[in-house]
Amino acid sequence: CRCFWCCACRFSPLALISINKGIVFVIQSQSNSFHSKRAEDLKRDILKQAADLGKELPTVLLIHQIDRHEGAWTILPLMTDFSVTYGRNSSWIFFCEEDTRIQVIKLVETLRRFDKSKEWFLGKALYDEESTIIHHYAFAENPSVFKFPDFAAGWALSIPLVNKLAKKLKSEPLKSDFTIDLKHEIALYIWQKGEGPHLTPVPEFCTDDVNSYKVDHCATTFSNFLPLCGEPVNKEDVFVAVKTCRKFHGDRIPVVKQTWEREAALIEYYSDYADISIPTIDLGIPNTDRGHCGKTFAILERFLNHTSPRTPWLVVVDDDTLISIFRLRKLLSCYDPNEPVFLGERYGYGLGTGGYSYITGGGGMVFSRAAVQKLLASKCRCYSMDAPDDMVLGMCFSGLGIPITHSPLFHQARPMDYPKDYLSHQIPVSFHKHWNIDPVKVYFTWLAPNTEESSNGKKVGYNREDL
Repeated sequence: CRCFWCCACRFSPLALISINKGIVFVIQSQSNSFHSKRAEDLKRDILKQAADLGKELPTVLLIHQIDRHEGAWTILPLMTDFSVTYGRNSSWIFFCEEDTRIQVIKLVETLRRFDKSKEWFLGKALYDEESTIIHHYAFAENPSVFKFPDFAAGWALSIPLVNKLAKKLKSEPLKSDFTIDLKHEIALYIWQKGEGPHLTPVPEFCTDDVNSYKVDHCATTFSNFLPLCGEPVNKEDVFVAVKTCRKFHGDRIPVVKQTWEREAALIEYYSDYADISIPTIDLGIPNTDRGHCGKTFAILERFLNHTSPRTPWLVVVDDDTLISIFRLRKLLSCYDPNEPVFLGERYGYGLGTGGYSYITGGGGMVFSRAAVQKLLASKCRCYSMDAPDDMVLGMCFSGLGIPITHSPLFHQARPMDYPKDYLSHQIPVSFHKHWNIDPVKVYFTWLAPNTEESSNGKKVGYNREDL
């Protein structure tokens, strides 16, 4: 039956009870105005579907509204509250992203296949084809054996599993370490080295586009368009700062010039040596082998004081970052540069014990001019010249009460470091590192704009090799 509401089975009493009593929906939302609106739109859609059935509305929570705690987005710290609040009168916690599309009745029918009195961890399964640095080379002998959920398709925990996790967290608080790939780390925590459940793959949890011919059976789909909110920002609205040093002038900078430099109207290269052939600018900051905090703060100062105040956006990248400025300009059309925006791929440090989130630098860090102004007006600075710049920035913005904004389209690693199925529903903005790859080939395979994409902004079918 293709029509969403025309089947008698859609209105079965069991289904109605399951919607309003069984499932708590949790949208993995963000506080930035663009993202919070998208999450609110999804919440309204879920509630409308339930209301059309004429029954009590389900609980729909937005992560950024649940808890002001910095680490709420990492989900696990919320398990105790979920257990206390919903542990007696609900059956499932269903998580999804703001761009996940849900057919509520199909979701109810799907979850009804599973015994709600047992511990279930359900989702669309991802796996590593080879061990990867972003997962600390876990399961190196056979990485494909460990499955973790694609958040875009939605994922579910049965209440008995939520209660178990809450009990474990009470006796063993989360360790104060890094959060890098949340979906993998949650699966590891639930698995508990074999003592907990593996992820159970659910074919009805899908990441195909809602208009795809493949989605008849799907309870969830995913909007895999690059966000575009009006016209892309102008080329002259984006200032690009490339961090480099003398030893990489000869191998990394030529890659930038062969690939994405032509997409940038305003670009400067910052080094420890002035090379007029590139040209580079010597900021007077010696190169360091570890972090580059001193150099990055000097770049921020230069942007604020030596560029046109009419340039609203700053992008800071490494000399081995591969980025699509063309796509970034589309993405930035959705953000208000008058707000303090700090955008990129989000990591976390010590979030179980009051740490902070940060934008990992390799995938590119995007700042609105308003964010740079607020940061430099504060007294927050590097504790040493070679401190990790991305982490210091995260700590500073956290102290200022300015949340960072996550986009999964930025990537700290290479395409080969991510599951193919995960990248299949993305239009990436960046990748990072030249290790054991042809970076020019990676750029033209994954990031270069083409005619079809330029015309309609839709995902296109590249011939993507194993890069």
